[in-house]
Amino acid sequence: MRPHGTPQELERRRRRAIELLQGGASVTEVARRLECSHSSVILWRDRVQRRGVDALRARPAPGRPPKLRAKQVERLPRLLVRGAMAWGFPTELWTTQRIATVIRREFGVRLHRAHVSRLLSGLGWSCQKPERRALERDEAAIAHWKRYRWTAIKKQRGA
Repeated sequence: MRPHGTPQELERRRRRAIELLQGGASVTEVARRLECSHSSVILWRDRVQRRGVDALRARPAPGRPPKLRAKQVERLPRLLVRGAMAWGFPTELWTTQRIATVIRREFGVRLHRAHVSRLLSGLGWSCQKPERRALERDEAAIAHWKRYRWTAIKKQRGA
C-alpha cells in the first residue's frame, strides 16, 4: 500500500534516509527514525548505489488523470449552491445524476454518478435526505395533543 503524503514529501523522506545512512546510521535506526519499514530503507539504499540519487525522485502517480481540473473541482460547489431549480430541475433535491448533468453542461465532462459521489465526498459534502413532514403539519396542535390528549389515553403502568 502506498504511504500517505504527496510525492514531494515521500521524496524528501527517501532523501533524508540516504542522508542518515551516509551519516553513519544503521538501516534499522533510519527505519525507526523515519517510521518506515526496514526493507524500504534497503531498497532506497540499493537504488542509490545502482542509479544515483536521482533514482529517489518523485514520479507522477500512476493511473488515469482526472477528468476535471483542480480549478473546475474548486468551482463546482459554487455552481451547486445556486440550487437544483436554477439548473432547470423540478425540485431542489440534488442527486448524483443531476450533479453529473450540471458537470456535463458546465464543463463538458461526462462523469458516472458513482464518481460524482466520490468527488463530493472529497469536497466534504455528504449525502443528505430531506425530512419527510407534511406541509400541513401544525406543530402547536401536535404539542397540545401530546400534552393533554396523549397523557389521558396512554396506558397506565399496572400496580
